[in-house]
Amino acid sequence: MDATALAQLDARYPWVGWMWRWGISAWSLALGLLTLFVFRRGLPHVGWIVGYLLLLWYLFAVFAERRAVLERRGRGLVVAAGEYVILSLCHNLLLFVLPAYYASATLTSANAAFLAVLTAAALVTAIDPAYRRFIQPSAVRRHLLFGFSVFAALNVALPLVGVRPIMALAGSAALAVLSITPALRQGGILSWKKAYARAAILACLAVALVWFGRAVVPPAPLFLAQRVAARAVTDLTPVDVINESIPAASVEDWGQLAAYTAVYAPGGLKQAVEHVWSRNGVMFARIPLSPVSGGRAEGFRTYSITRRLMPPIAGRYRVDVVTASGQLIGRLRFVVTP
Repeated sequence: MDATALAQLDARYPWVGWMWRWGISAWSLALGLLTLFVFRRGLPHVGWIVGYLLLLWYLFAVFAERRAVLERRGRGLVVAAGEYVILSLCHNLLLFVLPAYYASATLTSANAAFLAVLTAAALVTAIDPAYRRFIQPSAVRRHLLFGFSVFAALNVALPLVGVRPIMALAGSAALAVLSITPALRQGGILSWKKAYARAAILACLAVALVWFGRAVVPPAPLFLAQRVAARAVTDLTPVDVINESIPAASVEDWGQLAAYTAVYAPGGLKQAVEHVWSRNGVMFARIPLSPVSGGRAEGFRTYSITRRLMPPIAGRYRVDVVTASGQLIGRLRFVVTP
């Protein structure tokens, strides 16, 4: 709806103008939160996400092909309705995957930036005035929002069927770019062959981008179900657990430190992980662990022990749990006091 029509509605029916600005936003947010609640009740995530993705892509493809024709014919209401449906599906997808990324993200690391962008995207798709101001005026921004929604959903869905996070990351980036191929045709100006060629080039660039920026993306749906520091681990049980801090004298008597972590992963997924030990921000040990085998609700239990305790032992210790490709799953912190 253009500004003139909206002004006329405001003049004659103020409540209609208010509903157009905020009613749709409230309705979208309510539906999204309801859907999020249903997903948290344990329904089959993969089937729902894939179903939404297929429906979203189909509508996006049809809309991209017909939008220019509809606008030339003055079918503004049809264009607005189609855009709203696509926007609502993007909003629901973002809300579906937001809890997985929140669980997987480490708020004191670089991957918190991805969580912030995801949250902002979920909000802008729910608040219609914000969408109309920041996204709607630019076709590039609309397509970026669509591609980001597809990427974020696929990056969670693929590991749920056993795809390793790094492969899911690259595959999601490529598929997200390829999904906007209908828009690259510019309403039929370009042939499908040329549009696919452009999409393939952009997909390669997207894969390279996520590969070099993989540390920024949480490896959802993996997350740490438990993390503790201890003197040792016996029969996969931590012994003499450290509660936030411990005197250096005690650590010297032990002669070692242990990091115990339980990594949650979906069933069927196997993922190599490492413990990266640091003291006062300086890494001093990198210990490969047995590959995580998914499917255990309490998480796959694993641990590492380090005896590389060079004086001075006191300091702020950090153990990062990372995938073999360098994505941060979670972080354990504790302090050794003088």
